[in-house]
Amino acid sequence: MDTTKLNNTDIEAIVKQVLMNMTGQSAAPAASASKSGSIPKTAHVAMLTEKGKFEIQEYPMPEVGDDDILVKVEGCGICGTDAHEFKNDPFGLIPVVLGHEGTGEIVKMGKNVKKDSAGKDLKLGDKVVTCMIFKDNPDITMYDLNKQNVGGADVYGLLPDDDIHLNGWYGDYILIRGGSTVFNVSDLDLTSRILIEPCAVLIHAVERAKTTGILRFNSRVVVQGCGPIGLICIAVLRTMGIENIVAVDGNQKRLDMAKKMGACASVNFMEHKGIEALAEAVKNAFGGYYADFGFQCTGVPAGHSNIYKFIRNGGGLCELGFFINGGDATINPHFDICSKELTMVGSWVYTLRDYATTFDFLKRAKGIGLPIDELVTHRFPLEKINEAMAVNLKQEGYKVAIVNE
Repeated sequence: MDTTKLNNTDIEAIVKQVLMNMTGQSAAPAASASKSGSIPKTAHVAMLTEKGKFEIQEYPMPEVGDDDILVKVEGCGICGTDAHEFKNDPFGLIPVVLGHEGTGEIVKMGKNVKKDSAGKDLKLGDKVVTCMIFKDNPDITMYDLNKQNVGGADVYGLLPDDDIHLNGWYGDYILIRGGSTVFNVSDLDLTSRILIEPCAVLIHAVERAKTTGILRFNSRVVVQGCGPIGLICIAVLRTMGIENIVAVDGNQKRLDMAKKMGACASVNFMEHKGIEALAEAVKNAFGGYYADFGFQCTGVPAGHSNIYKFIRNGGGLCELGFFINGGDATINPHFDICSKELTMVGSWVYTLRDYATTFDFLKRAKGIGLPIDELVTHRFPLEKINEAMAVNLKQEGYKVAIVNE
């Protein structure tokens, strides 16, 4: 045998065979080798080094512990939260590797890793997504989720930089550490996997809305804001069987997409002067009735102020547009809430259970013909992440994604 041509994978296979011959059992290494071959000695990440600037940086590949998983990143969507951090660093994280809408393939895993967070088997080559990293908080568990959402835990892509560096999905590899949640989503295509995280936001919002007892099959529902969040909201409602949906936005292209996602009518607020005229247009779109329920999906304070006017007495409202502090909104508590006896819920990100539900939603949405894949309008390689962020900030598409070829 020409030993000069042996690589690490060959040597490990020989050692395993020798041990098996000696003991009759296979060896259990600290971490399984990559299914697809050798793993590079270094990895690249897009580090946000200052406001408005990513730099591609190279770091040594970290050790994979007994409870860890090394994932080769296939793709990651750009979220509004990433855009806020890119522009203003509201979380004070710089330097940081962003990206929390990511997915990829397991290429190495610790010996203690057997199943995902839903009890599904994990093996090399499986496609995975992450949800949260547990802290010492007993209220955040897989089966008792009515009190806490992901706000009580850490998330990959919003972690301070450390000596590992592979902390977000904007890279070619990410190290998922023990204590994290991970889901096997090998039965979903790449585009669907990239959309899991934002879709989970809407699964959670609709579940919150259902607690009011007002959202039903025959409800008239207004969705204000037709960016990715509003469009997915319409798709979730449609998969539930709700058909009487009116979309409100100022961008006609987005309103056209809202109809493809399941809205039966749309209202362009650019065509109406003043809130009274806009409210009347929404009422007319529902055939002379105000909405039974509203979803406020913009991060604009005026949007929150306006949506009360679209909802009938005794109706309901879910506010989910403000993922960061977007400023104060002006309302009249008597006219907007009290005299209407409005039932309101707030929604912020998701729970683990919502994440698991999202996988079925994506399959159902495609099953009834909703063009979910069309939400990902732009794909950029990692080295062009600054260009990708610029496209995202200009709102030239719906969902912009970083995709590693």
